Amino acid sequence: MRPELILWDWNGTLLDDVALCVDALNRLLARYGYSQRYNHEQYRAIFGFPVQDYYARAGFDFTRDSFDDLARSFMEDYIPASEACPLLDGAREALDAFARAGLRQVILSASPITTLEHQVAVRGVAPYFDRLLGLGDIYAKSKVDLGLQYLAQAGFDPRRAVMIGDSTHDFEVAQALGVGCVLQSSGHQPPEILCQTGATVVPDLHQAVQWILGREQNNV
Repeated sequence: MRPELILWDWNGTLLDDVALCVDALNRLLARYGYSQRYNHEQYRAIFGFPVQDYYARAGFDFTRDSFDDLARSFMEDYIPASEACPLLDGAREALDAFARAGLRQVILSASPITTLEHQVAVRGVAPYFDRLLGLGDIYAKSKVDLGLQYLAQAGFDPRRAVMIGDSTHDFEVAQALGVGCVLQSSGHQPPEILCQTGATVVPDLHQAVQWILGREQNNV
C-alpha cells in the first residue's frame, strides 16, 4: 500500500544531538559527584526509554538525587547547547525526497513543543512539515496520544503512514499507532538493539529513503 505520511522522530533522527547528549550526561554525572563517564558507544548501549530507567543504567542513585532534579539539570544544560547541533547527515536530502514524492511529513517528538518548534525553525526546515507534535500539548500526555490524535484529526489511514526513528521506543510508538516503522542506526541506539524489535533497520537516512520510496514504487 502506498505510504502518504512520514512521521519523523526528531532527536537523533533528524537532529544530530547524540554527541551533545553524551557530553551532557557526563557533565551531569560530574555535577552530582559521580565518578563514571561514558563514551559514544557506551552511551548508545545504555540509552533508552523510559528516561528514568536509562538514568538508572547510567548509575544515578535516586535515593540520593531525585530523577526530577537530574532531568531538570540535564535539560538546563542540553537546551542552550543544542543550538550548535546540526541536522543529521542526509536529513535535508530525505526531507526533499519525500516532499518531491508528495508525502506529507510530521514530526512526532518527546521534546517539549516550544523547544521543538525553535529547533526546527532555526535550522530552516519548518516548511517541510505539516505539523510539529511535541510534548506539552494541552491535549496529550505522550507521543502515542499525540500521534493518535493527529491521525484521527487528519483522517489518515495508519496503514499509509511510516514512522522513521532511531530508538526502540519509536518502534513501540509505531506499533501503538498501527503505522509502519523504519529505524536508522546512526542515532541514540545501536543496530544490535534496534534489530531486536523486528523492525526494518537501516544504517542511515539515505537508506531509509531508499527503502520507503522503493517500497512505494513496488506497491504502485
